[in-house]
Amino acid sequence: MIRGEKVELRTRRDSDVPVLQAELYEDVAMRSRVDSRPWRPLPPDAAESPAAAAVPSDDRAYFSVVELASRELAGEALLWGIDPHNRTAHLGISLLPGFRGRGLAGDAVRVLCAYGFTVRGMQRLQVETLADNTAMIAAATGAGFRVEGTLRRSAWVYGAFADIVVLGLLAEEWTPLPGSG
Repeated sequence: MIRGEKVELRTRRDSDVPVLQAELYEDVAMRSRVDSRPWRPLPPDAAESPAAAAVPSDDRAYFSVVELASRELAGEALLWGIDPHNRTAHLGISLLPGFRGRGLAGDAVRVLCAYGFTVRGMQRLQVETLADNTAMIAAATGAGFRVEGTLRRSAWVYGAFADIVVLGLLAEEWTPLPGSG
């Protein structure tokens, strides 16, 4: 596990799956905002379910986000599209509705950066989010990411096209967490 000031990222447990499935995956409109793949009805035990406990992979690292104050499951976080040759990866987080607005997103982004840069040796981390996702843009820029551009009308989101903002952070621009080296 890796800790920040407000959250820790740990391995996804079987007991996390029903909560993540019900509160993040089954909310079709919200899931359509965070995943570029079309939503389809999947049971939590389906291998394709994003909520399922993930098998370790070289190109993805799945975590459960735990709020330190309450010790409760607060959401999920991942590095995906990990490219060991170019040393790049994409970063994503989704918080359960009851944990949004508590400042956990920024801390989760910083902890994912610590994992990506310190543990995995990445040179660049990237975030792609909808242009109206001000919370994610604030969390990423607060962690040092820079807005690099907008992909106009590049996402099909629940019946309409939307813009995507691309943010990037290089290893030399990153400020490590206290005690992470």
